[in-house]
Amino acid sequence: MIQYIETFLLDVPTIRPHKLSVATMNTQTLVLVRVRCADGVTGWGEATTIGGLNYGDESPESIKVNIDTHIAPLMIGMDATQPAKAMAKIRKIIQGNRFAKCAIETALLDAQARRLNIPLSELLGGRVRDALPVAWTLASGDTAKDIAEAEQMLELRRHRIFKLKIGLRGVDDDVAHVLAIKRALGARASVRVDVNQAWNEAQAVRGIAALEAGGIDLIEQPVKARNTGALGRLAQRFDVAIMADEALHGPDDAMALARAAAADVYAVKITQSGGLLPALEVATVARLAGVGLYGGTMLEGGIGTAATAHVCSTFPELAWDTELFGPLLLTQEVLREPLVYQDFMLQVPTGPGLGVEIDNDKLRAMARK
Repeated sequence: MIQYIETFLLDVPTIRPHKLSVATMNTQTLVLVRVRCADGVTGWGEATTIGGLNYGDESPESIKVNIDTHIAPLMIGMDATQPAKAMAKIRKIIQGNRFAKCAIETALLDAQARRLNIPLSELLGGRVRDALPVAWTLASGDTAKDIAEAEQMLELRRHRIFKLKIGLRGVDDDVAHVLAIKRALGARASVRVDVNQAWNEAQAVRGIAALEAGGIDLIEQPVKARNTGALGRLAQRFDVAIMADEALHGPDDAMALARAAAADVYAVKITQSGGLLPALEVATVARLAGVGLYGGTMLEGGIGTAATAHVCSTFPELAWDTELFGPLLLTQEVLREPLVYQDFMLQVPTGPGLGVEIDNDKLRAMARK
């Protein structure tokens, strides 16, 4: 039986400013959810977003309030050993709130996998890989700093895939910034860009042509999420891969984008999908439609990153790798033992459930009062 559900907000400074076209982040607010069950098992989930309401329609504060006020009371007393039944109830009654639903589902599945003494990935069909290549986002906005940061990551053997956040400046300035970094790194690294919806179609045509010619591998969400027609025209016009991110809020969007041939790659995010199981459905649509997969991040801490790692470990194909670097961007860690990054890869945890443990002393010290 589900006894009670708690939510925590943790404000964690980042190691450097993280500049997107919609916001500049100096602090990330983690939203953690703890589900306690009558049999003594505890499960954890995370519902972290980016840039508050600058990025999407859920904020850390709204996630917490909606879980505490509307979702948790519906779940108290339900059978904790039947997470699918509990989530079916929540999805029927609660509209929207994808991030909140994801955190709850993660916690329920974490608890169930712990109860069964198996890794969470085994509840999701079973892993086919034990480690995931991880991209690093270069988002200082300063070309020389970004090159130095990338060189350091290569030397440490931590990342050899780099994504640049662009769209805040003019198209020509952004393209010059990206191509200077690509020239500096050459064939040693894959360089990709995330425009975060900042361009109109004409700007995108001009910018993507120059980026493609300069050897950039992937263009993420160049136009507004609602403008799927433009996204499709860009995907069909250019050889460089075009990836849908903000346009993709679960399996229904995945199907619509596939029917429109609107993207070459899907960024699979468990929170944007509304949970781990809907994220698996997104991946299934992609596989059937011949669309590549990329493991996306909302810059989560260790809980959300571990959850996504378990999901991505089950994908038969993961052609475009992942960007599960969120914990590395944060100055503090709430886990007893941090996730393991080595040889350009994130090791998928192997213990029961998520395979990670919360440090309760750190949680109390970091939680917003």
